[in-house]
Amino acid sequence: MTTNDYELAWGRILELAVVVNEDMDSFLEQYGLTRARTHVIWVLHQHGPSTHRGLAEAIGVSAQNVTGLVDALVLGGFVTREPHPTDRRATLVTLSERGRSVAESMASEQRELTHQLFAEMPDEQFQCMLRGLGTVLERFKELQATAATAASGGQPRR
Repeated sequence: MTTNDYELAWGRILELAVVVNEDMDSFLEQYGLTRARTHVIWVLHQHGPSTHRGLAEAIGVSAQNVTGLVDALVLGGFVTREPHPTDRRATLVTLSERGRSVAESMASEQRELTHQLFAEMPDEQFQCMLRGLGTVLERFKELQATAATAASGGQPRR
């Protein structure tokens, strides 16, 4: 392979990222959601009610950031705050009926889209694509970890 082949592959990955992001933004816009708020909804959909601390850990942000996200989701009617059954100092964030409906719609649309994208692809080509993407993702993560270690003066990130 040549440098041009590598550049073509990277260009297609970037183009795919742009198209996927535009599609996601268009979908979320109809609900008035941001990606960060949607991430909270998705975590709650997958794992059930959670404390603010649990949400912060699940989505990789600060507790203060989660509070702002949850406040906005409560205002939008996507989640509720309820007393924790065993810890009176904590509250549980729970999907409302609207939040559940949006999460189920996201899951349904995702299933439909993946079927539309891949159903007609020959199995051998599909399996090759999966292996290739897996290799690219693994290598990209390795490069990110190396860059992070170098940026922190040789100390691994925690």
